[in-house]
Amino acid sequence: MQAKDNPTQTTTRQATLPIALAGAASIPGLAMLLADRDLPHPVEALAFGAAIVGAAFLLSWAAEAAQLDVSAGLALAVLALIAVLPEYAVDFVFAWQGGNSFEQFGPSCPPIGGGTESPCSLALANMTGANRLLIGIGWSMVVLIAFRQSRRAKRDPGEGGRWEGVKLDRRRSIELAFLAAATLYSLALPLKHSVTLVDAVVLVAIFIAYTIRVSTAPAEEPHLIGPAAAIGELRPAVRRTAVVGMFAGAAAVILLFAEPFAHALVESGTDLGISEFLLVQWLAPLASEAPELLVAGLYAWRLNANAGLSTLVSSKVNQWTLLVGTLPIVFAIASGGAHGLPLGARQREEIFLTAAQSFFAIAVLSNLSMSLREAGWLFGLFWAQFILGATLPTEWQASELIAFGVVYLALGARLLLADRRRLPRLFRDGFRASHEELASST
Repeated sequence: MQAKDNPTQTTTRQATLPIALAGAASIPGLAMLLADRDLPHPVEALAFGAAIVGAAFLLSWAAEAAQLDVSAGLALAVLALIAVLPEYAVDFVFAWQGGNSFEQFGPSCPPIGGGTESPCSLALANMTGANRLLIGIGWSMVVLIAFRQSRRAKRDPGEGGRWEGVKLDRRRSIELAFLAAATLYSLALPLKHSVTLVDAVVLVAIFIAYTIRVSTAPAEEPHLIGPAAAIGELRPAVRRTAVVGMFAGAAAVILLFAEPFAHALVESGTDLGISEFLLVQWLAPLASEAPELLVAGLYAWRLNANAGLSTLVSSKVNQWTLLVGTLPIVFAIASGGAHGLPLGARQREEIFLTAAQSFFAIAVLSNLSMSLREAGWLFGLFWAQFILGATLPTEWQASELIAFGVVYLALGARLLLADRRRLPRLFRDGFRASHEELASST
């Protein structure tokens, strides 16, 4: 008669297979680097991108499990950086290349290598794509999955069987208030010709203030799922060793492959006749955002949509403050001066659309809930803009970006005007209310 596995053995197997697969994702790319052979650029982009996706999953699982062993304040400060490291690495490559180009050729910031797009433009393409994807697909996806699962489980909370949407607890007012502050500031960026070091100071200061605010909150029991939960159940010494090893290995992979991936992606656009801007704007962020989207989707699938949406809101705060704020710093270092990251007409339009989408999303969540209809608006507008942006002639693209931005602003203003108490209440809870008061009403 076969002996049953004990819980520890089962847990170890649950953690080992996905982690091994994520680690193995870097093997093809590593082999390409060591072989030093000229392969088709799309093949290189696929291999290097797979390595970054695998590393992003490792970082995500390790960061979740680390919450069991790190103090709340340190966890929030450090994990905020770790969670978006893949996104930062790729974006910093383009910002650094842009600084080098600016130093050699001036404000025109011409392409480096075989590409046709300015690296300054590509740095902003990656940033705007990541931010819009997080809201347009991520936030709406959580609500859509939660709706489907609630209907399947016949656990509709609304009266008469009507589903009332995903509701966040009052403590999430903190993330939303700081995101609102960053968004209101960013609406002025399209009026400028560069993202300056002053902008960097303001946005990084918002992130630091946010980190200080949340670091004083009482420690919460983390909600771990999948490999992170399996790692969390290991003995403390084994768990800590595993987490440190995953952090170190994933960080090494990201640092090793970020530049080759960025280069291969640009060259693939040239080889295939596809816009480099679109590839960098959407394909690169999709690779780095995949773990967060998957984790949030799993939360919603298990009818814990509050945790899923909260995770993505926190990621949006990090991206819209720290990522945007550090790009001009990297650019300034690479350019050897205090010059701001240049903004051409296309970049100003992209930032305007991204800030406008963020404004609408905050207006939707300012009452700490998102209905199925509101999620549909976020999802539908994102895909409508994506499809039109990819198919319209070049001369129409500027008008299309501005038009969608105006629609986002109009919809957001309509929500806020209909309930004028939304923003004051959100700012009061986010900036001033004690953690005890926020927790008492959850």
